Amino acid sequence: MLTDKQCKAATCPPEKKRARFTDANGLYLEVSPAGSRRWFWKTYAGGKEGRLALGSYPAMSLADARKARDAARLLKSEGRNPVEVRKAQKLRALRPEGDTFKAVALEWYAKQAPHWSPSHAARSLRQLERDLFPWLGSRLMAEISAMELLAALQKIEGRGALETADRVLMLARQVWDYWLPTADVQQRNITEGLKARLTPYRSKTFAAIVEPERFGELLRAMWAYKGGIIVRTALLLAPLLYQRPGNLRDMEWAELDLDGALWTIPSAKMKRTKQEKEQGEAHVVPLPTQAVELLRNLQPLTGHGRYVFPGERSHERPISDNSVRSALYALGFGKEQTWHGFRASARTMMVDQLDLDPLAIEANLAHAVRDANGRSYNRTQYIRQRFEQVQQWADYLDRLRAATAADKRRLAA
Repeated sequence: MLTDKQCKAATCPPEKKRARFTDANGLYLEVSPAGSRRWFWKTYAGGKEGRLALGSYPAMSLADARKARDAARLLKSEGRNPVEVRKAQKLRALRPEGDTFKAVALEWYAKQAPHWSPSHAARSLRQLERDLFPWLGSRLMAEISAMELLAALQKIEGRGALETADRVLMLARQVWDYWLPTADVQQRNITEGLKARLTPYRSKTFAAIVEPERFGELLRAMWAYKGGIIVRTALLLAPLLYQRPGNLRDMEWAELDLDGALWTIPSAKMKRTKQEKEQGEAHVVPLPTQAVELLRNLQPLTGHGRYVFPGERSHERPISDNSVRSALYALGFGKEQTWHGFRASARTMMVDQLDLDPLAIEANLAHAVRDANGRSYNRTQYIRQRFEQVQQWADYLDRLRAATAADKRRLAA
């Protein structure tokens, strides 16, 4: 066995790469020609020799090196790999505050956010910062109980945000799934079963009129709208084109081919994942003749700028989402019909009243659908069919709007 005097006097001949001075039970001091002295414990795994670095001499004394060796031997006797335990300790040292919920959640978020759309990434971070970090952020993951998480979720419910509570639970579940494989102790995902403890809610639906007679009344009110021509045109195009409000608001003149009766929405503007936005195809919307006429009438007023529907305060931005919503309320239909609800109105009546092809309708709505053979529906391949379809829909809306009292029953049949 070594002594302190031997450790201090230990040297390595210049012609050797290193010299070993053995103590006991696998412990040895390795000395380099340059004079550095390091403690190692010899290990065996799978019939191969390995070693565990314990520290440098004299910072780690002989007595301390023996204690470190004995601690490693104890780990091995418990069936744990001392080398892997040491690696884990070094990794934990990189996060001195420990595996707090905030640290783990932000690490998980940093890996996920680049693959999300900016709006989804911003919302997820906002929900973590507002709804979980204040209550759980500084707590160690291994010490957080299901009841603590439930209490945080119930605070969200307390302000009436039932859907948000469900979304936040989903975020928490993903954070725990991310952390568990590296946890020091075996632990279940504490989010399991918590959904049953939350208040059930009905998914939000957008109010939409689907009865032909009532929809005809709405159309007549819309055509009689006395507001500005910009909002009025957007209002009238909403049921004709039945695209998402955000896409219609952001419509640019450069996206329109009025001679070809086509509106091409760039993939980056569509409701898609970040990867789909970057790599996906543009969404092509056929324009019925009624829509082309409305746009040509508006072109002398806004055609010199970027946006088809520029805002009043700044022409560098489109009208707000509240513009058409306010118009619908002003007409007395705000509670029955939302801007987004025109999509549901069109989808329902085009099938129920006109018996049009649902696949083509879904394609025009920019919904991801599959055909009977399981292939993704090719939106551009059926562009002619979609042209016919949107024109039939626009003509039907004209008939609804022009219907007399005698015609209403027939149109509703």
